[in-house]
Amino acid sequence: MKRAWLVSIIWIVFMGFIPTAFAADAAKIGVIDFEKIMKESSAGKMNQKVLNNKGQELKGRLEKEKQALDEINRSFEREALVLSDEKKREKERDFRDRVEDFKKMQEDFSNELKSLEIKLINEMQKAVFDIASDLGKQEKYGLIIERKNAGVIYIPDQVDITDLVIEKYNAMTAAQGS
Repeated sequence: MKRAWLVSIIWIVFMGFIPTAFAADAAKIGVIDFEKIMKESSAGKMNQKVLNNKGQELKGRLEKEKQALDEINRSFEREALVLSDEKKREKERDFRDRVEDFKKMQEDFSNELKSLEIKLINEMQKAVFDIASDLGKQEKYGLIIERKNAGVIYIPDQVDITDLVIEKYNAMTAAQGS
């Protein structure tokens, strides 16, 4: 009887060690969705607000310049009949120069907005990847990949750690803000 108990206990202990021995070989994999982080994190929402505000500011400045051009054009049309040919050509040249300046301003504003967007995304990406790297070390992940860049087509929900990264990123930005 003692022998049966002893064999049973040894068998239970042995069976308890087998799964953990094999589980040590399994790699823990995580996937993050950077687009989701950009849309749902507090920093991503703040970046979107900054871009929208800057876009509205630049749009307002362009609208003022367009109104000034329209007024110059209307003024020229009213005065065209009484101006000498030389003055007409001069005013037409000035107007064309102003229109070219307006087009350059549009292009500059577009480039400025695109540069700001790229800067904000790069800063955010660095912070998110640092968080994911730290999380990978702490949680002993063998691999963490970004969903879109890695070409991931399917992953099970338990592998997606995006929400955890968003949570840590929000906590980090909240701590920096206070």
